[in-house]
Amino acid sequence: MESTFFTTTPPLKGIVKMRYSDFVVEEVTSEGVCEVKRYNKKMEERNFEKMKVPPNENNKENLILDMEKINQDTIGALAVIARGMNLSKKRIGYGGLKDKRAITAQRISLFDPDISRVERFGVKGIELRNPRWGDRIELGDLNGNQFTITIRNITKTNEEIENVVQQFVSEISFGIPNLYGNQRFGGKRMVTHKVGKLLLQQKFEEAVMLYLTETYEEEKTDMKNARINLARTRDFAKALREFPLEARSEKAMLNHLVKNPNDYANAFSTLPKKVRYLFTHAYQSHLFNKMIEERIKKLGRKAFEKQEGDLLDDGEVSAMLAGYESTYAGGIQGEIERKIMQEEGMDFSNFKVEGIAEISSQGMRKTIVLKPQNFQITKIEEDEFNPGTKAVTFSFYLTKGNYATTVLRELLKEEIF
Repeated sequence: MESTFFTTTPPLKGIVKMRYSDFVVEEVTSEGVCEVKRYNKKMEERNFEKMKVPPNENNKENLILDMEKINQDTIGALAVIARGMNLSKKRIGYGGLKDKRAITAQRISLFDPDISRVERFGVKGIELRNPRWGDRIELGDLNGNQFTITIRNITKTNEEIENVVQQFVSEISFGIPNLYGNQRFGGKRMVTHKVGKLLLQQKFEEAVMLYLTETYEEEKTDMKNARINLARTRDFAKALREFPLEARSEKAMLNHLVKNPNDYANAFSTLPKKVRYLFTHAYQSHLFNKMIEERIKKLGRKAFEKQEGDLLDDGEVSAMLAGYESTYAGGIQGEIERKIMQEEGMDFSNFKVEGIAEISSQGMRKTIVLKPQNFQITKIEEDEFNPGTKAVTFSFYLTKGNYATTVLRELLKEEIF
């Protein structure tokens, strides 16, 4: 829903993620909250204790650690840990991906690590602590996430802010559309779901070239020029020299294509397995968003109410995350799901790609309504980085698989990247 919003509150205009510390994510599991304790403090207030791994008295194979990181995506942080501990990435488990431009804390597991390397590990921007022995952490092994978010450069008065938020809290108690945020689709480049569709259609050359060459307006000049030149010349060797060092994924794919010029299918195999699946999930998410938008278009404010033929998930109306074992709902929701799949030229069989299990998906269903829990203002203060304006800090909880940016989008009445 690019220009429409479900809530009717006035927009709380401001800047999101101006600073890393403005976006704090703390994973919640059956153990409780994995707290941010280090990078949200001033340098002189940060404590650092040397890690000491306890004896493995129950003969567990996995060491569980709390990982706090700043301005790094989860996959990148785990790659740094794998290198630092001389450990295969396959031996590291985690429950979910966390935002990059943020301070986040989550639990990870290391299978049979070298204890001396664990205790010596020290890398800027990543802290590991609270070691204990347990079972491997798998994707999805979390309850949800606790968010503490500061929005800056707000020109409203304290009273106006409080009034907007009070009305917003009242409205979201009935739920908002559970849309996937733009980060699921690659942020400002908005390419991940497009690549995912091409992969599922087994158009591997088109998928690779789109991933390597698609640009966006604010992209860094050297990266943008490298993409444009590759699109024009299709010279992989030259592109390998031109792409900047931080383009690790692109350079890995290009290196493969230099050695194997027409092997586009296996070029994607140079990416981590869990990253490869993200392309499929992005496309499933794109379809899911379109289904919610179509339902709201047809039913308006009654979109979240159960209709005949609806399939429920946790008592709430669901839509399809399409896969090779998916089935359509009945009634109006089934009509919507069939229509979207038909418009996209896709069917369930597309989601099973022989020989590439990691981009195949059985499919599932997901609730179309999102209900943030315990949404509240924790602080309103003068914004020291934007004189004459306010900075407002909120906290709220979301169950797993849901996006804080979906909530912020409704609050600010603008797209969040």
